[in-house]
Amino acid sequence: MFAVVEISAQQFTVRPTDTLTVPLLDAEVGSSVEFGNILLGGEESNVSIGNPYLSGSVKATVIAHGKGDKVLVFKKKRRKGYRKLNGHRQQYTQIQINDIKLG
Repeated sequence: MFAVVEISAQQFTVRPTDTLTVPLLDAEVGSSVEFGNILLGGEESNVSIGNPYLSGSVKATVIAHGKGDKVLVFKKKRRKGYRKLNGHRQQYTQIQINDIKLG
């Protein structure tokens, strides 16, 4: 069984016991979260497509929160002496998929 789920405006293909890295979720570590926006799902031979969503839910457990690698943004203007360096680390949440139920 698999499903394509919309989490924080991004689409992820999930299967039971998968571990995913998704954008930061507002949930405590160890808590359970449920996603209802299922775009596509089913078995490999029998696939259902939502219009726009399927009924059902995907349940997951929050494993950890963290920050990704640093991304450097460098701006420069030629012959003007202007140089600017900014860094950014995107926050993420790791989740473990527990159960997929399609209605």
